[in-house]
Amino acid sequence: MKSTFLHANLNVFDLQKSLAFYDKALGLKEHRRKEAPDGSFILVYLSDGATPFELELTWLRDRTEPYNLGDNEIHLAVEDKAAAHALHEEMGCICFENRAMDLYFIHDPDGYWIEILDR
Repeated sequence: MKSTFLHANLNVFDLQKSLAFYDKALGLKEHRRKEAPDGSFILVYLSDGATPFELELTWLRDRTEPYNLGDNEIHLAVEDKAAAHALHEEMGCICFENRAMDLYFIHDPDGYWIEILDR
C-alpha cells in the first residue's frame, strides 16, 4: 500500500485570527471550506497553491476557551527560511531558533509550532 498525505488538522479558537496569521506568515490561502448546517463547526482548508497538501483549520462554535496543547510536542514544517525570517521577526512570532540546525519555529495564535527550514 502507498499512502498520499492529503491534509493535517489543527483546531483553532479564533478562525479569523488564524486565517489572517497563516496568510501573512506562510502565504497559505483558503482553498475550500465546509460549514455545518447548524453552524456548529467550520472547516477551512488552506493551500500553498503549489502542492496538493492542505492544512485544515477546524473551528467549533461551542468552544469557550483556548485549546490546551499540553507539552506541544507536535509541529508542522514548511520550507523557505531565507525569505520568511525577516517577516516572522517583524510579526514577533518566532518562538525558538536553532542556528546549529539552521531552522527556527514560529507559533500561531493558538500556540501550535511551525518549523521553518530550507530543504
